[in-house]
Amino acid sequence: MIQEFYSLKINTTGQKLYEFTDKSINWIKKNNFKNGILNLSIQHTSASLIVQENADPDVQADLINYFNKLVPMNNSLYIHNTEGKDDMPAHIKSTLTNNQISFSVKKSEILLGTWQGIYLFEHRLEPTTRTVIHHFIGD
Repeated sequence: MIQEFYSLKINTTGQKLYEFTDKSINWIKKNNFKNGILNLSIQHTSASLIVQENADPDVQADLINYFNKLVPMNNSLYIHNTEGKDDMPAHIKSTLTNNQISFSVKKSEILLGTWQGIYLFEHRLEPTTRTVIHHFIGD
């Protein structure tokens, strides 16, 4: 049984989905991990992790539009707006999605569906650097 950690830095350029599936797969293969569990966690409260379709970019555009309608960037709706109009909406969106996701790993492959990808969902408008912790337990 082994246990390994990896911190992946992702530079964002504003609100959108950033796929990092290949970076996670490459880390699994580079370390020759065979079978186990991969837990991903994001160390931020204004971005999140999601599994989503990676074949049609319209899905990503629709998700962003939907979340912006669900949680509008309107400072008159929130008390907390210290960092601008995207401040509280970003925190709400991250609450509605995930800050951790776990995956099974079998024969050095992350068990994802055909059209599934792993994404950082950036809820802020300004560029920033995000950290996604990879924690593998297995053999």
